[in-house]
Amino acid sequence: MTNTPEVLFVCVHNAGRSQMAAALLDHHAKGKVQVRSAGSAPTDRLNPVVVAAMAEVGIDLSRELPGPLTDASVKAADVVVTMGCGDACPVYPGKRYEDWQLQDPAGQPIEVVRAHPRPDRPTRPATPH
Repeated sequence: MTNTPEVLFVCVHNAGRSQMAAALLDHHAKGKVQVRSAGSAPTDRLNPVVVAAMAEVGIDLSRELPGPLTDASVKAADVVVTMGCGDACPVYPGKRYEDWQLQDPAGQPIEVVRAHPRPDRPTRPATPH
């Protein structure tokens, strides 16, 4: 058993939002967090516009594949971040759940996908002190 926290990012197709979020956390956590992503109805490949947008910030998603959401992946996670998967994500007591309202990049031009959270700008508005 490891003491490394695990975060699971979930969206419907696991081809855009969840892949971007997982890659960004993995990149910035530098091994201090185990990161996974999954989809409630995964597609067969990542959105190529997402892959291109992430490449612009130095993150290579070209070898990633969408994966299915499983009970085991949710049970293993300390934090589950959902992004539009609705009721498809199983809920287990003792897990921390976050629901992020992010626009689905499917069918969007790269200019819109670039507007998603990135390493060079905050993912959420700063909280006033």
